[in-house]
Parts: sequence; C-alpha cells; structure tokens
Amino acid sequence: MSESPPIYDLVLVLDPLAEDGARAKIVADARSAIEAGGELLRHDEWGERPLAYPIDHHASGEYHLLQFHAGAPELLGSVDRMLRITDGILRFRIIKLRRGVPEAPDMRSPAASAARRAEAEPGARDDALVPAGPPAEAEPVVEAEVVVEAEPQEPPPPPAETEPALGEPA
Repeated sequence: MSESPPIYDLVLVLDPLAEDGARAKIVADARSAIEAGGELLRHDEWGERPLAYPIDHHASGEYHLLQFHAGAPELLGSVDRMLRITDGILRFRIIKLRRGVPEAPDMRSPAASAARRAEAEPGARDDALVPAGPPAEAEPVVEAEVVVEAEPQEPPPPPAETEPALGEPA
C-alpha cells in the first residue's frame, strides 16, 4: 500500500497597489510552475484583507492559497526562488501539511461561498446550513474559581520613635 504524496500549502500575500495584470501574472506563474513539476489541487482567491501588522507600509494585502502535490523536491526550491525574486509579493509561505489536517476553510465572502456551494451541490439553499428549530441544549459552562492563599506575613514593625521636628516642644 503506497502512501499518497504530501500536500503543500502556498499562501501568497500580494501588493494590492500593484497593477491587476502584474498580480495576475504572479499567480499564473506560480500556478504554471506548480503544474509543471507537480499537481495543483486547489487555488482559492481570498481577496484583499487587512494585515495583522504593516508590511512595507501596506495595511492590506491580496491573499491566495494554492494547495499542491510536489512531484519532486526540486519543485519547492524552484517555486521558492521564483517567488523571492518577484516584485509585488509582500509575503509568501510554503508549508507541508501533516496527514489528517482538515481542509482549508473557504475564506471568501459569504456570497461567493454560497455560489461555490451551489456549484458543488445543485439545488442547495443558502440557508441549508442554518439548523431548523431551537438550538440543541449545550452543557452548562462552569467557570472555575481560582483561590490564591497568601502566605502569612509578619505584622509590620511599629513606627520608630522620631525626634520632634524643629519648633515642636519635646
């Protein structure tokens, strides 16, 4: 029994101020490099999203997720090199997924997600994922109470007798 080849995630964060054609070329070049040396499994365009912190004075980036099988280890090195020297990429990361990792979520807008579900499942309704009736009873949430006992402390020493201030009777 042969194991399936590992799945790799390539996440691209592109400069949203770059021309549309330049961004499309970056993604097309990455796709063609992957398809030439492996198998492209999935390409999700997540669109423009805010960054957690500014990168090169940009507050947002255009995100893409590409999942693929690498036919040979050289593919990873060639894709990495190509992306490092390409202008218009704010960040990228290639990650080898562990076996049993759940599928990546659909990060597109709700309207795009509904359209994708409709394509995959003809006749599916937008509200099909909303449960009918009252929600099932959940277990009550028990808040833990943390009690910290302070170590016994010695009482503070009595105030030292001080000399009377100038001008005060002794």
